[in-house]
Amino acid sequence: MPSVLISGASRGIGRASALRLARAGWSVHATVRREADGEELVAEAAGGEVHPLRLDVTDDAEVAAIADALPERLDALVNNAGIVVSGPLESLSADELREQFEVNVVGAVALTNTVLPRLREARGRIVFVSSLSGIVSTPMTGAYNASKFAIEAIADAWRLELRPWGVKVILVEPAMTDTDLWRNAPETLEAEAAAMSAEHRDLYGAHLAGMRRTIPKIQKMAKPVDTVTAAIERSLTAARPKARYPVGVDVRVQAALSGVTPSRVMDAVNGKLTGTPGAKR
Repeated sequence: MPSVLISGASRGIGRASALRLARAGWSVHATVRREADGEELVAEAAGGEVHPLRLDVTDDAEVAAIADALPERLDALVNNAGIVVSGPLESLSADELREQFEVNVVGAVALTNTVLPRLREARGRIVFVSSLSGIVSTPMTGAYNASKFAIEAIADAWRLELRPWGVKVILVEPAMTDTDLWRNAPETLEAEAAAMSAEHRDLYGAHLAGMRRTIPKIQKMAKPVDTVTAAIERSLTAARPKARYPVGVDVRVQAALSGVTPSRVMDAVNGKLTGTPGAKR
């Protein structure tokens, strides 16, 4: 039975991936933030082999200790744990920016380094759950975009560095996915707006209004989470896995266009799609 470690399995893509792989015969070691989340995951797996592990990927001691809770052989790691720090970059504190990178980037690298000796021994696979946001940057999500761009670069470097040992490094790149992230997006936006200073709320009022109009449209476009988990499973089981698995035609098209379209055109398109105002005259 192959074994896999999945980070960020309390909800969303991580949780759905843990359940899918457990039902497909994997021994799944799934990290969660709360014990109750792990208990719910085991119950929902309905006989599939799921071993929940408490882990905060920003806690160095917990990351270092995770190896003791894993089997001697580890065939794969799915780096999924992540958060979204959104809002105008001007409104974000240094601590908020650090948190974005500590969870999405530093935590992923630290966890990978911890289990890498076992993955090397197994000639295993490392999957990073990236995003279209790691290919195309958009207003109001700059910090999140930056963290996903970083993950893309890290995976590309690691793919080459680990080639001598047969360890495959793979990126899965979904766009909007029907998880709590987008279901709760209107409430999240209002909470973030309330946390902004009065000056920034005034300066970025039109941006916030644009996002209020845009979010319902995005929610309608969000893909089922199974489309992402299917891509993750393919990345783990394909005889010759691809370096990247874009999830959906729209991701492939936008990724291709971003490389050949002039920046001013992309800016105009993204501005219109997100309701971001143009230059004042």
